[in-house]
Amino acid sequence: MLRSATASLALCAMVTGTAVGQTHPLDGLSAAEYRQVVDILKADGRLGEDGRLPLIELIEPDKSLVKAWRQGDPFPRRVSVVLKDGPATFAGDVDLRAGKVGAWGKAAGESMVLLEEFISAMELALSAPAMIDGLARRDLRPEDVFCLPLTAGAYGDAAEAGRRLMKVPCFVNPTGSNFYAKPIEGLFAVVDLNGRSVVDVVDTGVVPVPTDGWGYTQAEVEQRFGTLRPRGKPVGLAAPKGDNIKIDGSMIQWDIWRFHYRVDKRPGVVLSTIDVNDRGSWRSVLYQAHLSEVFVPYMDPDAGWYWRTYMDSGEYGFGLFLTPLLPGIDCPIHARFLDATLSSDIGSPFAVAGAICVFERQIGDPAWRHFEIFSQSENGPPTPAEGRPATELVVRSASEVGNYDYLVDYVFQQDGGIRIAIGSTGIDAVKGVASRSMMDETASADTRHGTLIAPNLVAPNHDHYFNFRLDFDIDGNVNDFVRTKLVATEAPKDLPRRSYWTLQRENPKTEGAARTRINPANPTMFHIVNKTVRGALGHHPSYMVKPGGSYAYSMMLMEDAPMMRNAYIDYQLWVTPHDAKQRYAGGRYAFQSSGDDTLMSWTEKDRPITGRDIVAWYTVGFHHVPRMEDWPVMPLHWSGFKLVPFNFFSHNPAITIPNVDEGK
Repeated sequence: MLRSATASLALCAMVTGTAVGQTHPLDGLSAAEYRQVVDILKADGRLGEDGRLPLIELIEPDKSLVKAWRQGDPFPRRVSVVLKDGPATFAGDVDLRAGKVGAWGKAAGESMVLLEEFISAMELALSAPAMIDGLARRDLRPEDVFCLPLTAGAYGDAAEAGRRLMKVPCFVNPTGSNFYAKPIEGLFAVVDLNGRSVVDVVDTGVVPVPTDGWGYTQAEVEQRFGTLRPRGKPVGLAAPKGDNIKIDGSMIQWDIWRFHYRVDKRPGVVLSTIDVNDRGSWRSVLYQAHLSEVFVPYMDPDAGWYWRTYMDSGEYGFGLFLTPLLPGIDCPIHARFLDATLSSDIGSPFAVAGAICVFERQIGDPAWRHFEIFSQSENGPPTPAEGRPATELVVRSASEVGNYDYLVDYVFQQDGGIRIAIGSTGIDAVKGVASRSMMDETASADTRHGTLIAPNLVAPNHDHYFNFRLDFDIDGNVNDFVRTKLVATEAPKDLPRRSYWTLQRENPKTEGAARTRINPANPTMFHIVNKTVRGALGHHPSYMVKPGGSYAYSMMLMEDAPMMRNAYIDYQLWVTPHDAKQRYAGGRYAFQSSGDDTLMSWTEKDRPITGRDIVAWYTVGFHHVPRMEDWPVMPLHWSGFKLVPFNFFSHNPAITIPNVDEGK
């Protein structure tokens, strides 16, 4: 995390000099607008020398205004602001058009972590006498180490009251690329960011510090293994004649799709007004889709690990930790690379160059094909199969949150489907242990909650949960949620066949009834339907949320504090009535939250969801039992799900893909 913080602080100096006026109601904030927010707050006396701005977010205009808006029409520009001033946290809104502060008051929780807090927490930890003594017992000095401030969660302890806590373990300074290879186990500081003080230093005993640096650059790998595998002939994606993507400001159009994009500090990429072209008519599918929360709880009860239950989006920010994408590695060479403008702790704008890549790719599969045996002539040449190549559009970003790197993909397909995927890579969090191999006497105890992946290194077991907010507008915003079960049924007794299956439809009336645990043993389809519209054959158009097989079931108790803050993972699918203020399943204030403002708490009202504007919330993820092959860098692991048209089109949309013409 320190490396990310330092890099982002450096990026803050790279401010774009000329602001571009925003031309769409959902455009992200420009550099000029961030500066305007700061000026307005200072002029109003809200922002002083010591004030910090962990979060500035666009307040979206009402959906009806956005849908009625046409190019050139005026539109409001309001932002919500969280301001940290010493130990106090405030929240309010700023009207950029009027140039004034609106509602203002004390915030209902703690803000996201400030970048400068990472630096101060490290400095405080290394200046504490007890920490210096603990390092000395390990023959180390403060200058020999760097520390990694981590959010400590919330457990309802009296010691948490009034404090803003981070726990700070340390690592021996790297000699190469890997900052995490040499953990100093059994020693960490507890820092109160509000009080700017070390409230405790925990030392559970000396554990051998790993000595291998485990670098992962090509030069380091060559030094370790001697030679790399033989370099093969180049294979890759290319668009020698250019792409078919149209980007106009913040609007992207490709094939049958069009949508708006922006970047926010907390969720990262936000896609809005996602429409599909059906034979010349634009039809709405989603009003908005974005990452809602990321929950990563570790499963080791050790004093230095039990509290590691991170909310990576709400506590740290996926947008804040966006990283520049590399052509030829993260994205194809021919990709379009888009910059993102974000704000620093003091509200100053900074640019992340190449934060998003947009590219089309022909995936090597057919969109559809058929070989007709009956069209073959006995004496003539064989009639070839008919088919079309599949091409898709990818909108990709990558966030480095601590030791993990996460790719977020929105993939648009020519058959009307949308695939949403998270790619997890980076470096496993590791724990120092005495064991150097599974043959050692200490190995059984050391690996009770993880895997020995290298000498003196265990990677503890943990989970990755990713929740997405999907604001569906299927042909408008009057929608229903329908759950269709596949039910085993006995065949009529006059048939020789004994069994088959049929469909059983449910139309949950309230958000409580809509909560769904996905169970492969009970196959079910999940549809968002517009019952006020009928298609060519009288069907109501819908899109199906199709699980990708990468959903994880929570094994945590509901009364467990981390689970109370992230109770949305108890069900994989939720449906709620639209509320513009309910954007994040973990609540607006995730840092040390109690769980009283989350998707679970909202649905306790059991609001009606039939025949109205509704939002689906889907959680995808995996239980991560590390393996040796995850070290020193984890291979990319994909999790995801699809949104698939179901009786939305009158035929297969991909039937209109033209055949390949090699002459063009």
